[in-house]
Amino acid sequence: MSNTTETTILQRMAALCSVKEYCIRDIRQKIKATDLTDEACERIIHRLCSEKFIDEERYTRAFVKDKLRFSKWGRVKIKYELRGKEVPSSLIENILNEIDETAYKTMLKEILIQKKKSTKGKTAQEVFVKLYRFAAGRGFESPFISACLKEILNTDTDEADFD
Repeated sequence: MSNTTETTILQRMAALCSVKEYCIRDIRQKIKATDLTDEACERIIHRLCSEKFIDEERYTRAFVKDKLRFSKWGRVKIKYELRGKEVPSSLIENILNEIDETAYKTMLKEILIQKKKSTKGKTAQEVFVKLYRFAAGRGFESPFISACLKEILNTDTDEADFD
């Protein structure tokens, strides 16, 4: 075992958590990179949670807000990433349901308008498909993508129905 003790690891993790939001899984990985036992790791995590250095709800809210605002991700991609961080599904759903629908649709529309400027295609349907795949890759839901693309491209319903 190296010179790291449970107390020093606790102090390091508390310092980390006071600077940036972390989920339990991230902190657990950082602690396991040291030579501490699983029991010591769980004690540290419990203490960090009880002292509010780690708060899964606060972390999830910050994650969702940042990914919407800066990365322009959709709900599907955000949910996938949070599940990978072992955040409880019920918490993810509650926070994703708080997203303002109007702002969400507006963001998607702006992204698609910007992407349309650099998208080349021989037919309107080809451009539609490229934009649709782009938005789906960003994690937006099919109904939102179709509605926005119909609006942007003024396509008829047969061509734009991918639901």
